[in-house]
Amino acid sequence: MASVPSTPEKQSSKGVILGAAFLMATSAIGPGFLTQTSLFTGELLTSFGFIILISVVLDIGAQLNIWRIITVSGKRAQDIANSILPGLGIFLAALIAFGGLVFNIGNIAGTGLGLNVLTGIDVKTGAVISGLMALGIFWSKQAGSLIDIFVKVLGLLMIGLTLYIAFISHPPLGEALYRTVWPEKTDMLKIVTLVGGTVGGYISFAGAHRLLDAGIKGRTQLKQVAKSSVSGILITSFMRYILFLAALGVAWQGVKLSAGNPAATVFQAAAGELGYRFFGVVMWSAAITSVVGASYTSVSFWKTVSPFVQRNEKIITSLFILVAAFIFLFIGQPVKLLVLAGAVNGVILPVALGVMLLAVRRQKVVGDYRHPLWLQLTGWLVVAVMGYMALVSMQQNFHTLF
Repeated sequence: MASVPSTPEKQSSKGVILGAAFLMATSAIGPGFLTQTSLFTGELLTSFGFIILISVVLDIGAQLNIWRIITVSGKRAQDIANSILPGLGIFLAALIAFGGLVFNIGNIAGTGLGLNVLTGIDVKTGAVISGLMALGIFWSKQAGSLIDIFVKVLGLLMIGLTLYIAFISHPPLGEALYRTVWPEKTDMLKIVTLVGGTVGGYISFAGAHRLLDAGIKGRTQLKQVAKSSVSGILITSFMRYILFLAALGVAWQGVKLSAGNPAATVFQAAAGELGYRFFGVVMWSAAITSVVGASYTSVSFWKTVSPFVQRNEKIITSLFILVAAFIFLFIGQPVKLLVLAGAVNGVILPVALGVMLLAVRRQKVVGDYRHPLWLQLTGWLVVAVMGYMALVSMQQNFHTLF
């Protein structure tokens, strides 16, 4: 995509850095994010706050390492992986692209559902309209700037509407805050699900690759990049926590959340028909920004390993969106593929983070830069925890598939 070059753009670095944080955050906040957060709140009630808190710590540990190492090296994740073991970067790019493409089917479906709730138009028609909007962004002459603005505006809109629902649903705030640090019950699999949904798959690389495209790299940028990486996690976590409070307020009143669409139940139960329309806005915003984030990041993994992709980035990105839309329109959401993609995304984080941590000790990748010991230890802890749970998840998913 010639409009998102690897040389510095005519944009303020502050704007790009904030845009990268929102790109990462809105990539994480998709239809699955809304469903999981609402559903898990209905199951764990106030104790779900603790799950969110622990996942935030793991998220920050993973993302700080990844963004910092990519910035210092000035290389994309796939190039760093290839420097560790030739071909590993191509393998990583293939995993990212597969996971991103399959989840984009769900994202496209989410855009159609959002517009259906808002306007009453057919879900598939809404998906086509949204897909064309995403294509328009990538074909714009100022695609990089437009992506930054797009994700910031819709990200703030989602947060604002959800905050309103959280306020009027009257959650037991004191009990929620107490159980956030002292839970009645916990669930390790839910922690892994949240971490995988926040920094798993392509998501943790979305903002970092965006910064490289804008020419932001090197040690002098580390402080700003660290702020951006943590900001992305905090934006995501704030959205998750206020959605948790909104769902908690509804569930606390005895309302049973719909298993099929728990987030819609939350918004409608709290604010009636207006709340249901708000849900449409939030669902569409979450889905369309995830389409943009998944497409941009998945294709960015192939830019340096394939000259053809480098030369035809706009076309490849467009095909990426069109294939996902075609599958949704004519096949639907293939459940087995979605399950397999979820398992793949669970594996990507420990593999990719482990590669980053190995690479940061190699002079040919980072020169004489010394990565802080506490970050290395935190990173390896995330690799160990997520690696173990990814193996368990893979076994369960393949048993389901076959």
